[in-house]
Amino acid sequence: MTEAKTLAPEADLERVQARVRELEHERKHLLAVIEILEEISGTLHFVDILQSITRKLGETFGLDRCSIFLAERGRSSARLVASYEDPSIRNYVVDLDRYPELRRALQSSETVFIPEAQDDPTLKHVRGALAMRRVRSITVVPITWRGSAIGAIYLRTFRDGPTFSDADIRFCQVIASLTAKALRNAFRYERLKSRQPEHTEETRRADLERIALVGFLSRLLARFGSKEAWAEGLLSKASAEELDRLVEIAMTVLSEEAKGR
Repeated sequence: MTEAKTLAPEADLERVQARVRELEHERKHLLAVIEILEEISGTLHFVDILQSITRKLGETFGLDRCSIFLAERGRSSARLVASYEDPSIRNYVVDLDRYPELRRALQSSETVFIPEAQDDPTLKHVRGALAMRRVRSITVVPITWRGSAIGAIYLRTFRDGPTFSDADIRFCQVIASLTAKALRNAFRYERLKSRQPEHTEETRRADLERIALVGFLSRLLARFGSKEAWAEGLLSKASAEELDRLVEIAMTVLSEEAKGR
């Protein structure tokens, strides 16, 4: 009876310690999300956004590799646009035949998790390289937009480090969703910026055309009016009032046009 009472507090202590570790893990994830949001909210350039995300994920998990790929047309290749281990890599095309796990994530739009990369039959062609880098697990999380994968976050852990838990994978999926939204905003910004000079030139040209037209009409009327002003007395009162009304309407239209309405 005494032994059972002794085991009960030990079991309770283990449960409490496990819960504390779980909460600490969640706190680390939340802090990483906040820091990523702070970094990517300060820029609308997609290269800076993606590099910030790979760096933060690499530091959070102590990864062997963390990269972001964007899918190419045709899905036979992908473009490496950000890398934690080598930030100088910004635009490198890779053949998806060399990365079957990446191809699978892009084609299925679902997360691919390989807990023991050395034992996976689809990676036997790179088994030597994985052993040299002491790679343990590989996780590929698709970046989706409108139901289709437009890219993926590629993460590799060291053999002597912890593998990814379910909570870690869910966290990476949250980051992939944030990445998709950040890319969308960056794309809209780049598109707006590229169109802005054209829009400004069109507006300037339209303003000059209006100025030229008004200038021409004013000179024509001034020249004609100086010769024929005396003839206005021949018009009836109703006709003169109608002319005044038409002039007022024309001036109103010109005023509104100048406001861009």
